Amino acid sequence: MPETTFNFENIYATYSQKVLRLCLGYTGDAMQADDLLQEIFIKVWENQSKFRGESQISTWIYRIAVNTCLLHIRSTKNKNNVAINTDLTKIFEEQNDKEQQINLLYQCISQLNEADRVIITLLLEEVSYKEIAEVTALSEGNLRVKIHRIKQQLSEIYAKYERL
Repeated sequence: MPETTFNFENIYATYSQKVLRLCLGYTGDAMQADDLLQEIFIKVWENQSKFRGESQISTWIYRIAVNTCLLHIRSTKNKNNVAINTDLTKIFEEQNDKEQQINLLYQCISQLNEADRVIITLLLEEVSYKEIAEVTALSEGNLRVKIHRIKQQLSEIYAKYERL
């Protein structure tokens, strides 16, 4: 893609919220997600000349986001094993019902394995199956099966929180 058509402001405006939710799905923590969002868009800015236009810009950005999130998770696991915050009641009392449900969803997503987090977060962002398949290097058929299994797993995780 020629540098003159790479409008960083438009790209940030278009993709920042989706990337933020992807980061939130990985971390389950809003502050870490914000930090990762900044780091990802710094990488997008620094590497814009490397974008060759062989895929959609969104696929390229999601790939950067996924790699950055995975690197972050691996480095934090090496430093310390952070337990998932199970005291959700305190957090939820400060937020309205819809925000509670969204936070709980991302808390549940953060408990999935890395590959499943990518898939379900992109699905929630209404990224096409074709594009998710490209990002994850899966066939569309295999992707559909994985999505079904991920939804089942999320239902089980969500049910545990409902019993708290």
